[in-house]
Amino acid sequence: MDKLKQLETFASVALRGSLTAAARAEGVAPAIIGRRLDALETRLGVKLMLRTTRRITLTHEGSAFLEDCQRLLVDLANAEASVSAGGVKASGHLRLTAPAGFGRRHVAPLVPRFRELHPEVTISLNLSDRVVDVAGEAYDCAVRVGDLPDSSLVSVRLADNSRLCVAAPRYLQRHGTPQTPTDLTRFDCLTLSSDASQTRGWAFSVTVEDSDETELVHLRPGGPLDCSDGQVLHEWCLAGYGIAWRSMWEVEADIAAGRLVSVLDAYAAP
Repeated sequence: MDKLKQLETFASVALRGSLTAAARAEGVAPAIIGRRLDALETRLGVKLMLRTTRRITLTHEGSAFLEDCQRLLVDLANAEASVSAGGVKASGHLRLTAPAGFGRRHVAPLVPRFRELHPEVTISLNLSDRVVDVAGEAYDCAVRVGDLPDSSLVSVRLADNSRLCVAAPRYLQRHGTPQTPTDLTRFDCLTLSSDASQTRGWAFSVTVEDSDETELVHLRPGGPLDCSDGQVLHEWCLAGYGIAWRSMWEVEADIAAGRLVSVLDAYAAP
């Protein structure tokens, strides 16, 4: 039992990113979590984690061992479920987070349907365009647009998400149309504010000088308006206040209806 608890603790700390978060999830003191990890490393004779007051980093051995631990724990859960009466019955509280616009349109409608299938589950849905620390804020599941920065998190690719620059026709009639990404410095760009999730700026695919190859570059265009809510940027763009860099799922219908026009298509990042 002690060995299993050590494995569960190790996997929990790796997932949540800190002893404190793992202790909070289990309802015990962080010191207990630390003692279990110490006992596991002593028993194995290898350092699995590099621990500081600010962060926890898996060693090479720890990363490899984490994969085995997760597989073992999943197999154990499946084995128990296969012999229990009625199989697995979901229960407990589930904390979800998703980007505001995408979450309102695609995630929120699914939450009540999930509850109908699993009535013993309660759900908290957080919709925000800010950068969310999934492990540190103890979220169980996150829907995110972009690359996964933390390799210790388990992810499943849901779909491709292409982004493009768009503007209202009347804005382009008044101000012209940018021909290259660097032209954006002369236009009113509608951007997410610094506390939102678009931390690297707008992405473009540009041709490398004296080469047929392309590279991905990120620009941080400026403008008189910014907002932490992507839906507001979308509405400002429709109203003709500037150029926005938005996801295709958000603006596809507006482009088809002529309410928005895409620009810099030749530089759209894959």
